[in-house]
Amino acid sequence: MMKENPPTLHKPWRLADALLLLLLGVVLLFFFSLSATAEDFVKPDKEQLKQILTPLQYAVTQKDKTEPPYRNQFWDEKAPGIYVDLISGEALFSSLDKYDSGTGWPSFTRPLEARSIVERDDWKLFMKRVEVRSKLADSHLGHVFDDGPAPTGLRYCINSAAMRFVPLAEMESQGYDKYLPAFEKAGFNL
Repeated sequence: MMKENPPTLHKPWRLADALLLLLLGVVLLFFFSLSATAEDFVKPDKEQLKQILTPLQYAVTQKDKTEPPYRNQFWDEKAPGIYVDLISGEALFSSLDKYDSGTGWPSFTRPLEARSIVERDDWKLFMKRVEVRSKLADSHLGHVFDDGPAPTGLRYCINSAAMRFVPLAEMESQGYDKYLPAFEKAGFNL
C-alpha cells in the first residue's frame, strides 16, 4: 500500500496573500485618514473652555442653561448657511431647515446630519423633554419637540450661544463644501 503524501503548502502563495492583505490594510488606512476631520477633535478642558467662551456660551454649552428668547444672535437670522457647534465645529443645522417658530430661539425641522447630535431624556423641569447635545463636544444645544412643521413635525429649539454661523459664501473655504449641493438644489447661486 502506498502512503499518500500530505498536501504541499505553497509558501510563496502564503507570503503573497499576506503581502496583499497588508497592502489592502494600508490602502484602507489611507482612505480613512483622508476622511478624518472632526472625529480627531479633542475637547478642551474646563479651564480652557472658560477662557475661550463667553460666560453665556459656557453656561449654555457646559451647564445646560438657556439663553433669553428674542435676545440671542440667531433667532431671526435669515442668511443662507449652516450652523456648527461652537466648540468642535461639527455641522449641526442648515438655514434650509430653519423657520420662525415664534419662540424667540433658532428653530429647525431637522439636524444637518443626525450623527452629529445626541438626544437624551431631560427631566430637569419635572416633565420629560428631549435634550439635544452635539456628539463630539458634548455641548448642550437645546431641546427637540414634536410640534414642528412638515416634513418632520419636529422643532429643534436651539440656543444661539451654542452655535457658530457659517455663511454660504464661506462654507467652502471653511471646509463645509460637502453641504453646498443642497443649497444649489434649493436655487442658490454658488
